[in-house]
Amino acid sequence: MALYYALPGEVETASLLEKWYQQKKLVLPLVKGNDLQFQQYLGKDALQKGAFNIWEPDDTCPIVGLQEIELIIVPGVAFDRSRNRLGRGKGFYDRILTQLEIPKIGICFDFQLKEHIPTEAFDEKMDVILTETTAIE
Repeated sequence: MALYYALPGEVETASLLEKWYQQKKLVLPLVKGNDLQFQQYLGKDALQKGAFNIWEPDDTCPIVGLQEIELIIVPGVAFDRSRNRLGRGKGFYDRILTQLEIPKIGICFDFQLKEHIPTEAFDEKMDVILTETTAIE
């Protein structure tokens, strides 16, 4: 399962990572140029501050191929009821999501779920969006 290490204002994922990483293969994104690479999460001691001040796996964490990922949990600035996602504008997730034919789950706070957000042709829809009180499928 691919997760992310939350920035301030995003749904916190650290407790989920810590609870399950020894039983399940969890992976985190690492910014490599204009793309994301996924590496296995080996615990908080194997993290380093990376691009955009995001906690990322360090060099001790094995690289995981996209074909090994069975589910991806995706952050966003906002989502809408049509399962669209608004990211931070760099397109990292949009580029990777086009390559994945797996469930894509967006998670956000209730206030981040909007009726409609602007989209572009390259934006990838989520399969499910989960908030504190709502599930959009």
